[in-house]
Amino acid sequence: MIPVGTNLPTRRIAWMNYLIILVTIAVWIQVEGAGVDPMRLAATICNFGMVPGEITHVAPIGLAVPLGRGLACVVDNDPINILTPLFSIFLHGSWAHLLGNMLFLWVFGRGIEDTMGPVRYLAFYLICGIVACLAQIASSPGSPVPTVGASGAISGVMGAFLLLYPNVRVKMFFFIILADVRAWIVLIYWFLLQLFEGIAMSGQMGSEFSSGVAVWAHVGGFVTGLLLIKFFTSRGAVAAPFRRG
Repeated sequence: MIPVGTNLPTRRIAWMNYLIILVTIAVWIQVEGAGVDPMRLAATICNFGMVPGEITHVAPIGLAVPLGRGLACVVDNDPINILTPLFSIFLHGSWAHLLGNMLFLWVFGRGIEDTMGPVRYLAFYLICGIVACLAQIASSPGSPVPTVGASGAISGVMGAFLLLYPNVRVKMFFFIILADVRAWIVLIYWFLLQLFEGIAMSGQMGSEFSSGVAVWAHVGGFVTGLLLIKFFTSRGAVAAPFRRG
């Protein structure tokens, strides 16, 4: 199930949303080397990805987590660790990870920026991403597994979209079928998948590493978007034919 667009009209070009996408892609290419060199990719994820156990100091120093054949991430006490919840928002683990996230941001971010303006939208995006990281830390405070990806921040954008535009129609690909689906159906379905997967994985050490998905970051980001959207926009800024109620 892949979103490819909506029928929501916007009043202005969402240049901040596009800039976030471009910066994230640039980081993937320039900093992570586009994933071409596994050693470089692993080092970047390990050094700048968010490791819950490093933030909380619960994971023992020197504990190693495998990141691939012959590669491991070792828990340390580097002062830069405190900034990794912010850095991790712009890092990704693969082309599929990057492109999937950027597609969701392109589809849902434009309408949200349109209701906020670029500066408030950037602040909203970063706050949702950081709180999403905190939710992941709370779910597994001793985890030595590095977490990267924009999905927590994007989840916040999706939560905001659900509250503001539940009746917008989202163009969705189901295998080879293109269908228009109400946004509330798409977004609630997606959120419930994350929530149930998170509950199912609770208590399983390293489960986010084995699944490759930090689902509690998704849940935390989504709920943050729902809670914060009213502080970043006004009802008059929401496209009247599509607003809630």
